[in-house]
Amino acid sequence: MTPVADLPEALRARIEGRDVIVFDGECVLCSGFFRFMLARDRERRFSYATAQSELGHALYTALGLPIDDFETNLVIVGGCIYGKLDAFAAAMRALPGPWPVLGAVRWLPKPLKDPAYGVIARNRYRLFGRYDACMVPDADLRARFLPGGFALG
Repeated sequence: MTPVADLPEALRARIEGRDVIVFDGECVLCSGFFRFMLARDRERRFSYATAQSELGHALYTALGLPIDDFETNLVIVGGCIYGKLDAFAAAMRALPGPWPVLGAVRWLPKPLKDPAYGVIARNRYRLFGRYDACMVPDADLRARFLPGGFALG
């Protein structure tokens, strides 16, 4: 977990006060997570960005993560940035209904959860597939993305 306050000021200003999900728009699994969240986020709590976007690149770079292979989604909730399985847990805890119970994965030991997440992340395209390009959202969906948070193509 990294506090949003640790980001460079200009980047922090672009997301501060918002809950955000940054996902690999070419990964079938990651895009499925995005669609899952979108369908259950009835209060429109989350804004979104693709990892391939200018904003996505800026966030990954500021966090010291590679921008040529996005092996983690990022979830920003309550001023904290989460990655890997902790990102999934934070997203589940933010949803209404029965979903917060899935946030219990955050209690798994780090030496267990990080390697397990890493195996899936490294093999996600082979296991789940890859889109040739990021989706093209309609106007309503595009409004859910932060400025600079969507990459065409």
